[in-house]
Amino acid sequence: MRIHSMLLLSAAAAAMFAGSALADDAATVAFLMPDQASTRYEQHDYPGFKAEMAKLCAGCTVIYQNANADAALQQQQFNSVIAQGAKVIVLDPVDSAAAAGLVEIAHSQDVKVVAYDRPIPDKAADYYVSFDNEGIGYAIAKSLVDHLKAGGVAEGAGVLEVNGSPTDAAAGLIRDGIHRGLKDSGYKTLAEFDTPEWAPPKAQEWAAGQITRFGADIKGVVAANDGTGGGVIAAFKAAGVKPVPPVTGNDATIAALQLVISGDQYNTISKPSEIVAAAAAKVAVQLAKGETPAPKTTLYNTPSELFVPAVVTAENIKAEIFDKKIQTPEEICTGEYADGCKKLGITK
Repeated sequence: MRIHSMLLLSAAAAAMFAGSALADDAATVAFLMPDQASTRYEQHDYPGFKAEMAKLCAGCTVIYQNANADAALQQQQFNSVIAQGAKVIVLDPVDSAAAAGLVEIAHSQDVKVVAYDRPIPDKAADYYVSFDNEGIGYAIAKSLVDHLKAGGVAEGAGVLEVNGSPTDAAAGLIRDGIHRGLKDSGYKTLAEFDTPEWAPPKAQEWAAGQITRFGADIKGVVAANDGTGGGVIAAFKAAGVKPVPPVTGNDATIAALQLVISGDQYNTISKPSEIVAAAAAKVAVQLAKGETPAPKTTLYNTPSELFVPAVVTAENIKAEIFDKKIQTPEEICTGEYADGCKKLGITK
């Protein structure tokens, strides 16, 4: 009887071990992104995440969904991936406030959540991985201020501020950084706008109104990302303003890099999303294995890892983008941008 009991116990232990191994090596992990207004999620974040997951957990299943700026759709996707057996969800929320409820749903079902790119202030996720968004806002604003001063633009001159989505906590951090960068600059913020859904056409529409209102008093624009910056630049061009005042950006999209090369955009932020995506994959695999990832810092009561990006202007675009092979001349230096690439030493 005792031997029989020991055999049953051994069988049960073996089954538990097998189940644990299965959880480690064949977990389902979801990667839920917020929108398609920025090309980065399809071109960089998801490919980077998928590639790192393949290295770290070849047997894991990765489910990718994009909510296309629809918070209700993202909630449906969130519930769907849980139903499909996801044990870890990497979430870049459309609505950072609403995402608190998603974290509660996940935790009630023993599902881990990694906040990605955008934090979830009202409910601690299991981990947060991002670039330093407040630092990004400060960096692009400070870069613009230094540029204006170097160009002899007098104190008291006016700038516009174009922020990101009001439902995005990361946009709020970028905005806070911009405010800090402009605070003691000596320049006046003529007007400020929170861009719904980060949509470039909405940034363009708002900027067009401000160009009509303030005209030549606008000496520069701090735009929170390349999409909103591109919308602002389009508004200036449509209004026939030459040259376009210096406009900032963030994300180092192909279009923005070309605008920096042509001189239409002053700066952007090089933050290879693959870096953050790979870090998120590492954390996701650790959580799937029941491990506790070590925090590098803490934000909103959530263990976090924040990466520091680089400001890119025409002066350092070759070193930061092309020498580091983040993009290639073949991708960027096409058509009307070929001459600009030669002038900057990117091509011969």
